[in-house]
Amino acid sequence: MGVVNVTPDSFSDGGQWYEPSAAIAHGRELAAQGADILDVGGESTRPGAERPSEAEELRRVLPVVEALAELGVPVSIDTMRPAVARQAVAKGATIVNDVSGGAADAGMLPTVAELGVGYVMMHWRGHSRDMQSRAVYGDVPTEVRDELSRQVEAALAAGVDPSRIVLDPGLGFAKTADHNWELLRAPDFLAPLGFPVLWGVSRKTFLGRLLGTEGHLRPAVRRDDATLAFTTLLAVAGAWGVRTHTVAQHRDAVAVVTALRSGSGPLWWLG
Repeated sequence: MGVVNVTPDSFSDGGQWYEPSAAIAHGRELAAQGADILDVGGESTRPGAERPSEAEELRRVLPVVEALAELGVPVSIDTMRPAVARQAVAKGATIVNDVSGGAADAGMLPTVAELGVGYVMMHWRGHSRDMQSRAVYGDVPTEVRDELSRQVEAALAAGVDPSRIVLDPGLGFAKTADHNWELLRAPDFLAPLGFPVLWGVSRKTFLGRLLGTEGHLRPAVRRDDATLAFTTLLAVAGAWGVRTHTVAQHRDAVAVVTALRSGSGPLWWLG
């Protein structure tokens, strides 16, 4: 899933693709690199971010969704608002990527059920402005799994087709760096729920902290190699997908893992 941020303030590339023409060109480049899905978002969800108005979010994303849908690559709309989801689907989006998993707006789950589109549900405990104050866990994998399970139950009760649901553990959302590492050390912790899993590791702050020096974070655009390492490991673990800011090298990593898995012998490097 290639990321197309149409925002002025996203943590990684805020402002770089803010103008529709730039965002469309970037989406086309990601598609050319082999993206399976183009994820268009008009609201930054970095910690502390303020929400744009609904009208502003629509202004940002609709022309981009419409143009990219013409490429023949599935387009997802990254939004927590039912009205944005509905209008983006009308412009050609076929997936709703909702970082709140239906919790931010009571109208989202019925809207997704009505539209009959794919639905990515992320683990969520609150909006960006205060989500990190809620990063308190006893057992991170268990609590994230149980909370996502309840979100899924709500989606099914609203009529969302279970065959169209994908789960996202929400790295960095109401989670500290240590919490992220705990989840990544147990990549199959959501397996009991029985749904595909999408991981959003790309350029996250915990990688910047790992790779930084003398208390300084490594800049987001210099975290791609570390992100690629996780793409490889998550592919080995059987993840459904990864959400990334770049695509080409991640396609290469998945191709290597696929080739190794296609052989008849054991994968010696897995131990």
